[in-house]
Amino acid sequence: MTKAHFVNHTHWDREWYFTTEDARVLSDQLFSDALCELEHHPEATFTLDGQVSIVDEYLQLHPTELARIRNLVARKQLFIGPWFTQTDALIPDSESIIRNLVIGIKETQRRYGQPMMIGYLPDTFGFNAQLPMLLNQVGIHDFISWRGINFKRQVDSVYFKWQGLGSAQVYAASFPLGYYTGQLAVESKHQLREFVKNRLDPGIEFEAQHGQNTEVLLPSGIDQMDIVHNVSASLKAINDLSQHQVFISSYPQFMKILHERADLKKYAGELRLPTYARVHRTIGSVRSRLKRQNFELEQIILKRVEPLAVIAQKCGISISNGLLLRIWKKLLENHAHDTLGGSVSDNVAVDIEHRFKQGFEAAAGVENLIKKRLAQRLKLAAHQVLVFNTETRAFSGYKDVQIISATKNLVFAQQYKATILRQTYVKPRKNIMQQTAKGFEFNDEPGYYKLVVRLFVEFTGLGYQVIDFTTGSQQLPAVQPQKKNEIQNESWQITYTGTGFDLKNADHLYKNAVQFVDEGNDGDTYDFSPVRADHELELPLVGTVSVVESPVYKQIEVKGTWELPRDLAERGAADPQTAMVAYRLRLTLTAADSVISGSLELDNQVVAHRLRLKLKTGINNEEAVAQIQGGFRKTHNLPISENWEQEFVEKPVNIYNFDKIVGMNDGQHGLFFCGKGEKEYELRADTLLITLMATTGQLGKPNLLWRPGRASGDTTSLGHKMTPTPAAQELGKNVFEFGIYGTQGAITENELALQVERWLTPTISYQLQQLDLFANRLDNKIWEIEFEPNSPVLSKQATFLKLAPAVVVTAVYPAYTIPGRVVVRLSNQGDEEVQLSSLQADFLLTNALEERLSETAEYVIKPYDMVTLISRK
Repeated sequence: MTKAHFVNHTHWDREWYFTTEDARVLSDQLFSDALCELEHHPEATFTLDGQVSIVDEYLQLHPTELARIRNLVARKQLFIGPWFTQTDALIPDSESIIRNLVIGIKETQRRYGQPMMIGYLPDTFGFNAQLPMLLNQVGIHDFISWRGINFKRQVDSVYFKWQGLGSAQVYAASFPLGYYTGQLAVESKHQLREFVKNRLDPGIEFEAQHGQNTEVLLPSGIDQMDIVHNVSASLKAINDLSQHQVFISSYPQFMKILHERADLKKYAGELRLPTYARVHRTIGSVRSRLKRQNFELEQIILKRVEPLAVIAQKCGISISNGLLLRIWKKLLENHAHDTLGGSVSDNVAVDIEHRFKQGFEAAAGVENLIKKRLAQRLKLAAHQVLVFNTETRAFSGYKDVQIISATKNLVFAQQYKATILRQTYVKPRKNIMQQTAKGFEFNDEPGYYKLVVRLFVEFTGLGYQVIDFTTGSQQLPAVQPQKKNEIQNESWQITYTGTGFDLKNADHLYKNAVQFVDEGNDGDTYDFSPVRADHELELPLVGTVSVVESPVYKQIEVKGTWELPRDLAERGAADPQTAMVAYRLRLTLTAADSVISGSLELDNQVVAHRLRLKLKTGINNEEAVAQIQGGFRKTHNLPISENWEQEFVEKPVNIYNFDKIVGMNDGQHGLFFCGKGEKEYELRADTLLITLMATTGQLGKPNLLWRPGRASGDTTSLGHKMTPTPAAQELGKNVFEFGIYGTQGAITENELALQVERWLTPTISYQLQQLDLFANRLDNKIWEIEFEPNSPVLSKQATFLKLAPAVVVTAVYPAYTIPGRVVVRLSNQGDEEVQLSSLQADFLLTNALEERLSETAEYVIKPYDMVTLISRK
């Protein structure tokens, strides 16, 4: 007889083919019913899916129910948290995953009580290999999931110790038959004997046999399912029929038992094999616009808004943590697995886009406020521009500064090597109303130039500097067109060959290194799937070539069109109907920079296709090096049996996810792709194929070549219907930004991570406006104020934090728990321990929740680990 821990729960998709508002309507009755049932049956328990945001939304409808929720949480009947929203585990930045937990845990503690400290992700589409490390950052040592496990290839038990790339680990419990293994629906109660015989007992026995388990976890719930009423009576009736002992339990109670076991085996690696459930291995490129927006907003928060908030804090400018948390919450509301994966209806996609819009607006507003307040405090003059460094490291290089001026005849000090990169002239306007001390007057408004000026600047750390300029008699140097087909800087030579580009790095030539290919996509919003009669099309870069140059900036562009089959029906046709897809590819070099910056602008006019960039490395070691959240892993193509359907429910294709950089290196040379929201790659001989977009017109489709059988998304289930998604075709303008980095000799993982960190460093500048009051959206509503007389004295240049560890700085932000303090998080993405003893005088060691670690804790970062520091003052 096996003991089965019956855990009643509901899995709560915030949105899917239904919207968040729809889910809120459902919660009104369901959550209210759960509160009443738990109060009437004090032995019962219920798990609200591990995400506190849905409780927050319920309380917006029922604000008077807070005390009841707090009481049930305290009695360990109702389990909520630790996530703010139940995250995707492959696409978000590592800092997003940590902040999801930090915000979820802190919000739960503040409003409701103790959160369920388990990394509970019952329906997420696979897990990156560093999730144990990320969970450990907030003190979580338990993990529960459904998808991705394979007993033959990974670990032969449903319960095991899951280890990250380093020493971090969690106790893991899998329910491979689903979070509905013991789903006790009303219908099941009415046919209890059949339920026990055909479903319950076989589920218990399956978990018992995979690992010789005498106690097993029996989740009972499904999407948006109500609490089981009078559960004790139901389990009594079940035990009269079952071969096993089933009793009320909770996830924490079961995980406590796992901690007591000494026989659990260890597994290290990702959980992403589609053995018992689909993991949608190619969802990383579905609705690619959403993924690029997600990456952009993450970078804005982490590299602009939060470091600027630290600078503001040091300058006596008050920015509330509430504003910063609001931006994070808008981002995290888009991190649920269906949401960020893109497997949603078009109606839901509109909501996702709107939340991104709100996040971008709030972030831009906070940045605008900080910059103008600092400019006011500094009494910035008309011929001064404020430039920021939001990295803690010293910076020596170029920043692209926006300046609005009545003339292009500007003069900067020679050290800045000033060059105009782009310029727009705004024509004069007549009879424009102006408010003066005399009242309203009507005057002519002069014309002016909007300039992007590249300046060479140096910083010693996180801070700002004011740069002066004047007007002169000569125009500032600008980039000039050149009649040539190549550009070069100290690191790279780029040559257009007539059909593509050759790249030369330190005397090593990469022939035809950048290519593009396209093929039909018979898949849906869950997966790419090839068209049976189709083949991959090579897309030559034939078109108009232009070059612009200055001593500090060089850009080569090819502009043309690709002729592609119009839709799926034309793929493989003898005489297909086609459409013209206009493209513009730009490759840019900055003086002394080792990364080529690339941009592909595409006017997509065809449907149901996959577009990929091919990076031809010339390296044939059959191994890719890919950054994941908090580390690197090496991947190679695994053999796939012709009879793969006997083991897997979808084809285990050799397509993998990466975070920001992926490439190949043979110890002598290396070529790497740096992405800005591109998340998926395939290794083919000496070439990496990076998916840019995979478009589709259906939420779910049945019987795909790579995914036979039912449609994902239940669109072909009884009573359901197919759901068209024309917006997922991503027609019109699409812009893909990327970088290409070359290496010589061996390179460490931390060196790669630091290179990407440098490449993503933003330019942030500000000029008090007299000519265009809408150059910054909120400028004309941020009035001059009287600052406190005890505000810090400011100079034209200031550095507030100097920190240059040999590892990546993933976040710098105002502390949540101690006013005036600064949190710094460091990520060791390599296989060697890194000493931090030099930081001990200025920083305390904490976890990500800002809880102080032991006095004896060492100032080191273990391999593939992270450390959180909080400033001592």
